[in-house]
Amino acid sequence: MLKGSRLTLRAVTRDDLPRYVHWLNDLQVIEHLSLYLPMNIDDETEWYEGRHHRSDALNFAVDDETGKHIGSVGLMNINPRVQSAELGIVIGDKTAWGRGYGTEAIGLLLEYAFNTLNLNRISLRVNADHPGAIKCYTRCGFVTEGEMRRAEFRAGRFINQYLMSVLRAEYQERP
Repeated sequence: MLKGSRLTLRAVTRDDLPRYVHWLNDLQVIEHLSLYLPMNIDDETEWYEGRHHRSDALNFAVDDETGKHIGSVGLMNINPRVQSAELGIVIGDKTAWGRGYGTEAIGLLLEYAFNTLNLNRISLRVNADHPGAIKCYTRCGFVTEGEMRRAEFRAGRFINQYLMSVLRAEYQERP
């Protein structure tokens, strides 16, 4: 369990799965995620049971200061040889949007990734039309490495994506 000033990152439990199903079927929540197919409890249960057999992914449930489960943050494609991983986050509870929870959750995860897992580079992809996320990632120390043209298809149109990353040395030099 990782504790911040307002948030706790904890293990995902079976009891969390219905919330994930609800969030991942909300078009507003998944607007900037790579998910686009409807999800059901069987899909989430299969993911939950399968994640225990994966060594290249780590997921945390995000709880707010009241203990309410509001989202998820994690690392995917963890590669110990090159000390890298990809970050993914969703604040699924829309009442928690715009309150800085994403920034705090990412900060807790980066601290863990760099200081406990001994990773050196964390990357992510973000839709170019998602300024709130870009601002959050920049606040967390991520820098834009490049732009992937027409990399995502949403609502009948192609969207560019930015590739962003933060290195351990850069993160540790931050105030």
